[in-house]
Amino acid sequence: MDDALVIRNLSKSYPGFDLRNVSFRLPRGYIMGLIGPNGAGKTTIIKLILNLVRREGGEIAVLGRDNIVDETWIKERIGFVHETPAFYGHLSVRRTASLVGRFYDAWDDGRFRRLAGEFGLPLDKKVGRFSRGTKMKLALALALSHDAEFLVLDEPTSGLDPVFRRELLATLSGLLQDGRTSVLFSTHITSDLDRPADFITFLLGGEVVFSCSRETLRDSWVLVKGGGDLLDERSRPLFRALRETPFGFQGLTSRGAEVRRLLGEKQAAYEKPSLDEIVFLMSRES
Repeated sequence: MDDALVIRNLSKSYPGFDLRNVSFRLPRGYIMGLIGPNGAGKTTIIKLILNLVRREGGEIAVLGRDNIVDETWIKERIGFVHETPAFYGHLSVRRTASLVGRFYDAWDDGRFRRLAGEFGLPLDKKVGRFSRGTKMKLALALALSHDAEFLVLDEPTSGLDPVFRRELLATLSGLLQDGRTSVLFSTHITSDLDRPADFITFLLGGEVVFSCSRETLRDSWVLVKGGGDLLDERSRPLFRALRETPFGFQGLTSRGAEVRRLLGEKQAAYEKPSLDEIVFLMSRES
């Protein structure tokens, strides 16, 4: 299977932060959710993919090519949406699209105008009068109008109303029907990934905690609930994350069979955790 993105042993250091040996891959035609708390390294990885900052170690291949050696070729085929889109406020939507379209050989003005209509973007209104959410809609319309094979979305639903968020997620799912468009979707709103994401990569403190398909994730982790007396020197090491209260504990484990044998079926409750629960519990442990 071809890959839209391959990252191997990626590293980058800043004062007080290190991205360490990050590796994951995204097959063509799928959506990957890139998640993690603020400061985990999501934006740094996106900047490295786009070659906005230079990596210090490792490899990045986009659509089968090195992102530095073939930077121009790659950027022609990437659609990018930043969490805080920046536009010339005195320009209209129509003029903004005209300027952006000059950078792409495959620009489709007809498609942009259709998307502008679907997103409620008046072509002759100045962009500076738009709300943050409407500017995000414009950024998305621009990113989707030059036949991009790989979409990189940095918090694309931030500031959007719930109705448009649902519409956006449906649009992304529709894009993948051709089997060639892939999406890297960075977000802190994990509920946005419940339906569209095929793969999840979870970052914490500059490292990959896991990167796997949504099905594998759902099958790998178990949320255990029980009384505090069940936690001792044998059971504690079996949990990746623990939340303890005066009334008991919640524990996250990828060693469900061992925990069941040790604690039994009657003393503890076992559930499949949601993505929100996994991120919350693991982030508390960092």
